Amino acid sequence: MEGSAPIPKWGTLESIIGFKNVINIYPPYIGAGIQVESIDDSFQKITVKMDLNFWNENYVGVHFGGSLYAMCDPFYMFILMKNLGDGYLVWDKAAKIDFVKPGKGIVRATFEISTEELKLTKEIVAKKRKTDRIYHTEVLAEDGSVVAKVEKTLYVRRVKLTI
Repeated sequence: MEGSAPIPKWGTLESIIGFKNVINIYPPYIGAGIQVESIDDSFQKITVKMDLNFWNENYVGVHFGGSLYAMCDPFYMFILMKNLGDGYLVWDKAAKIDFVKPGKGIVRATFEISTEELKLTKEIVAKKRKTDRIYHTEVLAEDGSVVAKVEKTLYVRRVKLTI
């Protein structure tokens, strides 16, 4: 079994136009108006934004809950995959979202995993072969108020690489 790696079409696109641009042209994200705004040089922090538009506005004129969750779905997995590298299998295992207040206008979420947390994850996996890691973020309105709170559980396992 191999570690987590993008499928060939994603890997090829990423090598041509870069990770951020690949995610920003992902059809479900285009439709929902979701954009990766920034990725730090260490690939440990990603900020995503979404503006309210016709395609993500719900029946009562605020952000559709599914779009709010979609903007938070894969980013902790991406951070772990990019930082742990080959030899690790990373999967989303569970998620929870609490809608705190209606989202209007531009909303943002930042996903960050510290160097210490990455090191700890590697240490746990080295001893136990696998672990579940829980991460939290908030979706924020333009004024900084909390629109939603998100909890993600990721499964990380060491795998043998095949050559």
